[in-house]
Amino acid sequence: MPGLFAEVRDGGQVWRGAAGVADLATGRPVTAGLRHRVGSITKTFTAAAVLQQVESGRIGLDTPIGQYLPELVPGERGGAITVRMLINHTSGLAEYLPYAYPSLKAFPALADTGPQSLDDHRLTRFHRTELIGMGVGAPAVGTPGGTPGVYSNTNYLLLCELLEQVTGTTAERCITRNVIERAGLRDTGFPTGPDVDGPHSRLYEAWFGMIDPPRDHSVHDMSWVGPSASLISTVADLNRFYGKLLAGEIVSPSSLAQMQRTVPVVSQEGRTIDYGLGLHAMEGGPGQDVFWGHGGTVWGGGALAMIRADGRRQLAVAVNLQRWNRLDSSGRPQPHPIDGALAALYRLAMFG
Repeated sequence: MPGLFAEVRDGGQVWRGAAGVADLATGRPVTAGLRHRVGSITKTFTAAAVLQQVESGRIGLDTPIGQYLPELVPGERGGAITVRMLINHTSGLAEYLPYAYPSLKAFPALADTGPQSLDDHRLTRFHRTELIGMGVGAPAVGTPGGTPGVYSNTNYLLLCELLEQVTGTTAERCITRNVIERAGLRDTGFPTGPDVDGPHSRLYEAWFGMIDPPRDHSVHDMSWVGPSASLISTVADLNRFYGKLLAGEIVSPSSLAQMQRTVPVVSQEGRTIDYGLGLHAMEGGPGQDVFWGHGGTVWGGGALAMIRADGRRQLAVAVNLQRWNRLDSSGRPQPHPIDGALAALYRLAMFG
């Protein structure tokens, strides 16, 4: 792991730490204040923006998406898939990524995968409706409302389209104005190009040992995930956001309760998690508190932000290497010491 940085909050106490380098070529160290691509942590921001529109009466949480976007989810599926099913990944819509990046196979069946598409599409400008079409047109991964759900970026690109239809502005502007600015986040925003603005780390992608040494992917057009997973933030801003969210300052208490109603969902790594509306729950073990938050990965980078249910204890951590695990003969990622080290950090930060 080239570099890692984190912030832990316990009531009024704040700890920030960093280790390693932000640039392998120069040896520049990482610091705790760096800006970072936070991937699918963006989904909590998107879900909050949608729930604000539910509160205003512009969106019905249990209204079929076909009533809003019949051209994108037509026919019976449009009538069966509700807005809630998109937010909690129980729509049955497939992930579009294997179709947008042909040499990348979907998790967890990685035996025939390859990294070539990553370089081929570094600066490719994807159109959101094109990506949605790939996911909607792919074989379904479940029935609408069925559990366990299957995590899919297609769901959140549709939510971005929905936000644009009901607000008359871009999804990025809607989320910025109603969520990011409401939370008072000064170092969080959507990219305006393929670069990360401000002080940041390089992002190194290993693709399960097939890219050796890992390659810098910090310059990458983020239209491959759009406003569903492209936010740039800091560990301090992430903790501030989740603190405001659980305090009822971003959405109403009733909307927060909806966000915390979980169903089983199979993650992209093949694990079953308890997923709500843009939040997932993590427990530390018998008798230990529940934490809420989200993780995220991009090409070369990752982040995790979690907050205890009472809002007092928080962790936000960022790493600048992704897919360090090598694959076994069946194409499954093998355990790696980094996994254990991160798990130990999470336990210490969250539970003491």
